[in-house]
Amino acid sequence: MVLREAFYGTTRFDEFEGVLGVGRNVLSQRLARLVEEGLLERKAYQQNPPRYDYVVTPKGRELFPILAAMMAWGDRWLAPSEGPPVLLRHEACGHDTHAEVVCGECREPLELDGVAPHLGPGFPDRLREVALATGRFGPSPR
Repeated sequence: MVLREAFYGTTRFDEFEGVLGVGRNVLSQRLARLVEEGLLERKAYQQNPPRYDYVVTPKGRELFPILAAMMAWGDRWLAPSEGPPVLLRHEACGHDTHAEVVCGECREPLELDGVAPHLGPGFPDRLREVALATGRFGPSPR
């Protein structure tokens, strides 16, 4: 919820608090965790008393397509009959849009029945044999 609001342009603690309706202690913990994980950055905008904006980092920005995909799912399965509660407008073309998850190579939509997991180079060697024995993963095709 906090990151979603940051994507929508919320930057100040009091703004987050008002929009989200969560307690100050809970909001403080969530903001601190997002800063700790590198998704938000605190930037001072006032010295006395100290006050901060919470700004989305490049790492945090990379989560936006995931949130947009989740919104598209919610719009399909959970939206009221009147339609989606929030629309995303693509500024480059001026049209309302929705997220689609596509193959990074051929640009075809990714669907469960069309993908197969393979162990990657970062898979721990100590777990490789057991993972392959389950039959859920094929060896790397390359």
